[in-house]
Amino acid sequence: MAKLAFLGLGVMGYPMAGHLKAKGHDVTVYNRTASRADAWVADHGGARADTPRQAVAGADFVMACVGNDDDLRSVCLGQDGAFAGMAEGAVFVDHTTVSAAVTRELADEAGGAGIGYVDAPISGGQAGAENGQLSVMCGGAQADFDLAAPVIDAYAKICRRMGDVGAGQMTKMCNQIAIAGLVQGLSESLAFAQKAGLDVEKVVEVISQGAAGSWQMVNRHKTMAAGQFDHGFAVDWMRKDLAICLAAADEIGAPLPVTALVDQFYKDVQAMGGNRWDTSSLIARLTR
Repeated sequence: MAKLAFLGLGVMGYPMAGHLKAKGHDVTVYNRTASRADAWVADHGGARADTPRQAVAGADFVMACVGNDDDLRSVCLGQDGAFAGMAEGAVFVDHTTVSAAVTRELADEAGGAGIGYVDAPISGGQAGAENGQLSVMCGGAQADFDLAAPVIDAYAKICRRMGDVGAGQMTKMCNQIAIAGLVQGLSESLAFAQKAGLDVEKVVEVISQGAAGSWQMVNRHKTMAAGQFDHGFAVDWMRKDLAICLAAADEIGAPLPVTALVDQFYKDVQAMGGNRWDTSSLIARLTR
């Protein structure tokens, strides 16, 4: 069992940190809103700290799951940041979806202090975090990954090293690119079925058994058809991720025409007041 710190207790980080504690690890948590950390300690035990630096004192591993590039910098850098308090040989594992640029920047900072760095973005949504069934795609030195993987297994269905630092984030971009087109296609299919006067349940029962089937179809078609969009990953966060994808695509010369189009569709959803709706809300554009 290891001594751990977990930085960021949002809808993903809160249950992930809980799985680590349930596995017997010694866990200290930090969250920008302290009441959230207090609630986690009340639920799971362990300890909370007032700053990232205090949280990571003596930790073998530090996990972070925050919002964006700036949030990650804020918990890593500066006098009260994690890097200032981590011991040489400790490993920092970043579960945030951020740009490859900030990943390289922070990995360089960590390396200069003798700290291992693994970028390890996650997929599986709130349900995956709560059930300990996340897909974790990692980048970093093989030795750092080998140390971190048994700890990550506490909440992972699959955990794979994809390459050196940054490869995890690039793989997460592949994930978001695939999801964007898939959810738009499913939205159009369900909206078409409704307008055609078909029984949506019967349609999904049939087509989900063939080539059109997907996790999104099986798990989200009912709520999408009912206009219920309170199931996890928010549109604002998806647009943040797609902006990262599109910027990286420009950098490497990869055309993403469908992703760019769906990003604009999510912009339409935001204009409808759907900033905090989950990503399946693309159907709302088609049925309003």
